[in-house]
Amino acid sequence: MERARSAQDEAEGRHFGESAGLIMRPSNNPAPLWPTIDGPLGLSEEESLSYARSFFKFGFCLLPWLWAVNCFYFWPVLRHSSSFRGIRRYVVGSAIGFIVFTVLLSSWALTFAIGGERLFGPIWGDLVMYNVADKLGLTSWN
Repeated sequence: MERARSAQDEAEGRHFGESAGLIMRPSNNPAPLWPTIDGPLGLSEEESLSYARSFFKFGFCLLPWLWAVNCFYFWPVLRHSSSFRGIRRYVVGSAIGFIVFTVLLSSWALTFAIGGERLFGPIWGDLVMYNVADKLGLTSWN
């Protein structure tokens, strides 16, 4: 009796959701229904493909933070390998590009921060930007 009632309530809930315009995900399908993190309020699949492609391409124009935005905004696509294959290509490319950019930037920054004069020798004084102001006499208050 209890089982029949819960099955009937579930069927009515599914019917209500469909009539209200809600899309209910079956419990055996782990793939997301929407490609963006904002669900039904986000973009359609066609618009998502356009945005993912744009973010991916503009990331090569020295704007690699767009790759991070692409990965964040399309997180459901990045998380599930079997969903939205057209969009996934650009999102995975953005993730790889952002990881490579982060590794390169971090290694460059750490080289100068840790190495300093021990690594570069006497030329270090010419490489550091704040010495330019000293050489031009811009640091005196006179």
